[in-house]
Amino acid sequence: MKLNIGISDKNRQGVVQILNTLLSDEYVIYTKTRNYHWNVMGPQFNDLHKFFETQYGKLNDIVDEVAERARALGGQSLGTLKEILELTRLEEHPGQYPDARTMISNLLTNHEAIIRNLRVDLETCADKYHDMGTNDFLTGLMESHEKMAWMLRAFLEGELV
Repeated sequence: MKLNIGISDKNRQGVVQILNTLLSDEYVIYTKTRNYHWNVMGPQFNDLHKFFETQYGKLNDIVDEVAERARALGGQSLGTLKEILELTRLEEHPGQYPDARTMISNLLTNHEAIIRNLRVDLETCADKYHDMGTNDFLTGLMESHEKMAWMLRAFLEGELV
């Protein structure tokens, strides 16, 4: 059925592409956070294990929301790891199991990259594609990533003991 929501097909396709690229990034950071939850070691194991679990829980919700936003706009959501790895702007580090401080630093770097990309993407959605709904949606996601980045940064401020 043809959508009649006030956004041209061409513009909706552009927004769906932005959303699928974001979905790829979100899925990679979700997977990395879950990996760190499983593999963290050291004196703050319990705290970081629980902290990573809280963050990957939030990221799981974000992954679902991004996929559903693409579907609401009449697009398809990526659903395979191959597609996700082809579009992601984040790096994976297979076979590496860093220390806890490096895990936190890696996640912080990824959240900050997503935040920077979201700033560009939300402007593109508004200015180029005239989709203020997705602009607002991306603004909310950016705020969520800013909060997660702040929490990671707070861990790095002091020494792990």
